[in-house]
Amino acid sequence: QVQLVESGGGLVQPGGSLRLSCAASGFTLDDYYVGWFRQAPGKEREGVSCISSNWGDSTYYRDSVKGRFTISRDNAKNTAALRMNSLGPEDTAVYYCKADCYVCYPTAIWGQGTQVTVSS
Repeated sequence: QVQLVESGGGLVQPGGSLRLSCAASGFTLDDYYVGWFRQAPGKEREGVSCISSNWGDSTYYRDSVKGRFTISRDNAKNTAALRMNSLGPEDTAVYYCKADCYVCYPTAIWGQGTQVTVSS
């Protein structure tokens, strides 16, 4: 069974940092784009960041997290990560990772999500 499992979420004070991890099993994450998404209470799910597959070496960030968040991957460990710095209450959400490969099967895999709460 293919799956992604997020970890590293929790409660953090404003200005603090968290590192989220996305562990893949049943498939090779190196073949996939990895995206991080989040969904805050009462809001739609939005893209946060993504990193290219082994066919490229590019990263992308939504404007609100540029300079604060860093996406990375460790192909040897079949994982990806999202380092989040200078967190604020506006970052409170369930964070999901997603793997995409449109020439692979399956073409997309979603994780179950991990809660990030930024509060004093």
